[in-house]
Amino acid sequence: MSAPLSGKIALVSGASRGIGAAIARILARDGARLVLLARSEADMQKVAADCGADCVVVPGDLRENAAAKAAVEAAIQRFGALDILVHSAGATKRGDFLTLTDDDWADGYALKLFGAVRLARAAWPYLCKAKGTVVNIGGIGGRLASADFTIGGSVNAALMNFTKALADRGVADGVRVNLINPGNIHTDRLTHRIRIRAKELGADDAAAAADLAREAGIKRFATPEEIAEVVSFLVSDRASYVQGTLMDVDGGWLRAV
Repeated sequence: MSAPLSGKIALVSGASRGIGAAIARILARDGARLVLLARSEADMQKVAADCGADCVVVPGDLRENAAAKAAVEAAIQRFGALDILVHSAGATKRGDFLTLTDDDWADGYALKLFGAVRLARAAWPYLCKAKGTVVNIGGIGGRLASADFTIGGSVNAALMNFTKALADRGVADGVRVNLINPGNIHTDRLTHRIRIRAKELGADDAAAAADLAREAGIKRFATPEEIAEVVSFLVSDRASYVQGTLMDVDGGWLRAV
């Protein structure tokens, strides 16, 4: 089996579950050695067990200034280099705009956007040395305004702009920077939405999931592994000319040009 990421060192945030955990497993499968960053050490240890011996777990909250630097330092201390940064952390609160508080907004931006900023800033010198890559995980909500997703939509839009700006810097510094906008992915968060819809409809989970899919105009929901496969492509030499791309992986949900 080929190992397109053999010898590469990757730092993955949000690696305790969902898309981040799937990314860690796929990058390990493709030969990368890993540093995992998330708040839940116990959950990350389970992911690390799947990834193999060359995997370091760094518990930390990207809302805090020191977490990004600590994770990057752990990569350098253990492996001596950093080639790949994948920022996947950053769930944001849904709800009626009029009920969302200032703390809700600050929390959404602190983890996803400022987490991306802090990780990139801490990792940049090492990524420049390695001629490495960055992939940010945004969300299709950054392109599709929704009344119940004002925090997440605006955070993802900001992350897209930040990614483009960082890619511009990356042209000069030799670092490739791209972003993936997942659509509806079958994670714990989507399962929660399905159960809410099931309660609203008085239906079972399967019917509620089908209703949500129809609402988005798609056939099905994706697995986290499908997003992870795209990440593996973007951080590999197979995507050596891909720079500043905002890639929608949404099953055809977004129909705008």
